[in-house]
Amino acid sequence: MGCVNGKCCSEYPPSSGGDSRDYSLHAKHILTQRSLEKVPIPSHNFYLEYSVLTQRGYYPDSPDKENQDSFCIKTQIQGNPNIHFFGVFDGHGQFGTQCSNFVKDRLVEKLADDPTLADDPLRAFNSAFSDTNSELHNSGIDDSMSGTTAITVLVIGDTLYVANVGDSRAVVAVKDGNSIVAQDMSLDQTPFRKDEYERVKLAGARVLSVDQVEGLKDPNIQAWGDEESDGGDPPRLWVQNGMYPGTAFTRSVGDSTAEKIGVVADPEISVFQLSANHLFFVVASDGVFEFLSSQAVVNTVARYTDPQDACAAIAGESYKIWLEHENRTDDITIILVHIKGFPNVLVLQMDQVE
Repeated sequence: MGCVNGKCCSEYPPSSGGDSRDYSLHAKHILTQRSLEKVPIPSHNFYLEYSVLTQRGYYPDSPDKENQDSFCIKTQIQGNPNIHFFGVFDGHGQFGTQCSNFVKDRLVEKLADDPTLADDPLRAFNSAFSDTNSELHNSGIDDSMSGTTAITVLVIGDTLYVANVGDSRAVVAVKDGNSIVAQDMSLDQTPFRKDEYERVKLAGARVLSVDQVEGLKDPNIQAWGDEESDGGDPPRLWVQNGMYPGTAFTRSVGDSTAEKIGVVADPEISVFQLSANHLFFVVASDGVFEFLSSQAVVNTVARYTDPQDACAAIAGESYKIWLEHENRTDDITIILVHIKGFPNVLVLQMDQVE
């Protein structure tokens, strides 16, 4: 969920094309999917088996609009066979494609160039996001009303470092007896969250739904329920005396105009210790989670032995539900990573840090 017309309140025409090198794909009209791949984690004697899918949304009013999602999978960062990166970037605004391409390239390059990465990944992540955001502002890309969210997972040995900016999501599947339970590894950063609402209000944002800002509902009633029940007209961020930018997220890379009212590129970072109870994790753009719960996504994956089939099933279900609610769909990108051969240790730990 983003701005009024998908991600931001301005209409966005087709953007120029992105690249397709390494593990990054940018689809226009067709579903694009990588073959199943594997990477070992020799330090802890297990391996990751992963697949990725990205598909352009259905935009009947903009038939040539590109897929503004991008992704990056980088294995063996710094030549270390135990360090791997998975990231999904959901661009928005007129130059959203350029923003997501820029960020998915530069962020992982920053991490790869940081000599402290293995010893202090939290510092490295924070620094990489800050530096990438500054570079995007100073690039030739107009990010005044465009930008990208970013959901990223850095695997270092048996530990997952999950850094999130925006409203895409990472979810891990945990075996609990005969059940498989979805555990969110990131928290969507939107005005539905009380802490994020208060933070952007202090920064000067007006927080109103579209109906409120257009005078159809009382703007003094600052209560919107929750994201699941009131996602159709969510609270958004506006400047004090204008009808922009209208972002429904509270953190983003880029968006230099929205930055003035509290939209920041500071990631929230969660740390997860893997165990044999962890079966797989999903990193996906909010085109998936707009109408599907984390548990629904995990349930779908659990029905398939082949990650490629699971990705296709999630995309299909997402599109179906989108079109039941609206006359369009969002772009969808899914990275699915199965955790294979992990030693039989039954411990789950999570620490939330800023």
